[in-house]
Amino acid sequence: MERQVARCAGLDVHKDEIVACARISDPGGPGRVELHTFGTTTRELLALRDWLTGLGVTRVGMESTGVFWKAPFHILEDAVAECWLLNARHLRNVPGRKTDAADAAWIAELVEYGLVRPSFVPPQPIRELRDLTRYRRAQIDERTREAQRLDKVLQDAGIKLSSVASDVLGKSGRAILDALVAGTTDPVVLAELAKGQLRKKIPALQEALTAFFTGHHAIIIGEILSKLDYLDEAIDRLSTEIDRVIAPFADEVALLDTIPGVDRRMAECLIAEIGVDMTVFGSAERLASWAGRCPGQHESAGKSKGGRTRKGSKWLRIYLHDAARAASRTKNSYLNAQYHRIKARRGPAKARVAVEHSILVAAFHMLDRGEPYHDLGADYFTRRRDPNRHAQRLISQLDALGYDAVITRRTDQPTDTKAA
Repeated sequence: MERQVARCAGLDVHKDEIVACARISDPGGPGRVELHTFGTTTRELLALRDWLTGLGVTRVGMESTGVFWKAPFHILEDAVAECWLLNARHLRNVPGRKTDAADAAWIAELVEYGLVRPSFVPPQPIRELRDLTRYRRAQIDERTREAQRLDKVLQDAGIKLSSVASDVLGKSGRAILDALVAGTTDPVVLAELAKGQLRKKIPALQEALTAFFTGHHAIIIGEILSKLDYLDEAIDRLSTEIDRVIAPFADEVALLDTIPGVDRRMAECLIAEIGVDMTVFGSAERLASWAGRCPGQHESAGKSKGGRTRKGSKWLRIYLHDAARAASRTKNSYLNAQYHRIKARRGPAKARVAVEHSILVAAFHMLDRGEPYHDLGADYFTRRRDPNRHAQRLISQLDALGYDAVITRRTDQPTDTKAA
């Protein structure tokens, strides 16, 4: 094999120590290997950086071990010409004696001969945005769990508020809950706290609030409401900070916001996961493959043995899932037509993944070209067919139902009933 880099290093990263192996190949001389063990404190990481730069290392590869790779990567990415984060699945060694030094030497050898590819690591501003959007999503999910926990306690007390009010945490629901926590249990008094459209349901509300609510329930619900208030404030603070961090990418956010199913918050999350520079992926196909939103390939002896999608990024998969669900409900759009067309043949799960793939491919081209989303239209799949063959197919279906149909082709173009 041909050596691709003369001075490289492999790092076996752990929580408390890093084993580094440097491979040095000088022109006209024998190559040498140097091993060294460092700690993971900042002082030790700076010593690692100085050791690598002193040896003239131009490419460093490290395994993506949990979150432990982040600190050394941050310090080395500006000091070394190429700092590679490597997928652990691509680093499997032959069975045998396994030591940290052997693992570091194996990583260094793979990097030296170009037998591995680096994983995508976005630039620092995108990484900061990613941390914020992921933590905000975690808080939103926690708020959802807490709201579900609230309804469980209410059901335990025999209060059927969620059966009458569409939003238990709306203005009316929150006023009733606060009164319950304060000690008011009279259903007539509680029902009078209803506001707006809920006042039309006061008799049903009185029936739903007739229960055996005790001080035990009041304590738990009071704590849940306090936590919900804290989570609402935390989400607002995070959203404010995200608005500040994403300001340099306002144009890209506005572009992605034009995709059906993608609002501003979803656009922020997509940019946080894939960045704005599409040259790192090269093509929309490679981006979809990296994200695990396209069929896999497993062929042996000329036979295909399944096309299971790879895992990809968990967070990007969550965001695309939400966007695809929203897009599938957007009427008169290409994505809606695509979803229902595939759903009829392959089921809702495969149809949703296909829509996720379409959204991701569209995002790639939009960010690459700086162009807004162009919807192909809900009738795209009808328009691309041969009109004569499609008409003949419809006649055959009518004939199978027992109807005789005679059709003639109009000379004028059909009017657009949707526009009317």
